[in-house]
Amino acid sequence: MDWDKLRIFHAVADAGSLTHAGDTLHLSQSAVSRQIRALEESLDVILFHRHARGLILTEQGELLFDATSDMSKKLESTEARIRDAEDEVFGELCVTTTTGFGTLWLAPRIGKLYDKYPDLKIDLVLEERVLDLPMREADVAIRMKEPSQADLVRRRLMTVNMRFYATQEYLDKFGAPQNFSDLNSHRILSQKLSARQVSESVKWLKHLLNTDHTSHLTVNNYFGVLQATIRHVGIGVLPDYVSKKFPELIRVLPDEESQEIPVFLAYPEELRQSKRVQAFRDFIVEEIREYKKLSRDH
Repeated sequence: MDWDKLRIFHAVADAGSLTHAGDTLHLSQSAVSRQIRALEESLDVILFHRHARGLILTEQGELLFDATSDMSKKLESTEARIRDAEDEVFGELCVTTTTGFGTLWLAPRIGKLYDKYPDLKIDLVLEERVLDLPMREADVAIRMKEPSQADLVRRRLMTVNMRFYATQEYLDKFGAPQNFSDLNSHRILSQKLSARQVSESVKWLKHLLNTDHTSHLTVNNYFGVLQATIRHVGIGVLPDYVSKKFPELIRVLPDEESQEIPVFLAYPEELRQSKRVQAFRDFIVEEIREYKKLSRDH
């Protein structure tokens, strides 16, 4: 198959439009259309259904798009490895982690990395879904559980405990619980129990939330839980690192906390020699070391 035609096909399939693909490829719509027709003729199949809302892949088109997507990811990986042969740290780095950790811990510190490597372009992807690193959905991940895939380099960074927090205003209004069972009469604010990366927190909360407590608010990330907690909505279930940045939070039931939740850094084996990944790894390790030191001092 003709590489140029496959490249054009991939752009059209990705954009769902001849016009948008042409803009990306700097080709006219008619030139893109001719290349697609020629590819269909060479394969003797129809690759797209023409629809008023755009182009929709046929079954054969889906198969070809899967193949060109794999090719594109491999080419991107190869390009990254070639560029990483240079001594300088520059270029794009896609980092993924949970919304809570990324918003409350990582993002406030990322400026230090730019101070050292100003030519880096970091794409920070914050979501609870575990992205597929070998498929290059991201270059580096910080996860709240040990990665299960075998072809990843992994490093345990730290541990986190989930704890109960509230504001003084909330406690003045509703009273401070003295034991675990007292929580039944308070509104609990927590991440959803279906969260994929915080199983230890889920185990800890299930006993409480299976009882007849008064009220419960669930949010799909800890940033939302924090915002509700500092606005006196209830007692928040939050990672211990938030208390360092939000002194208005008062720990409730200081003897109660979850089991330790491990925090892992992971990246594909093929990026082990990447200068950008090494720079990010060293930055995170140093920040963790500093965070632990400050935690011990306090």
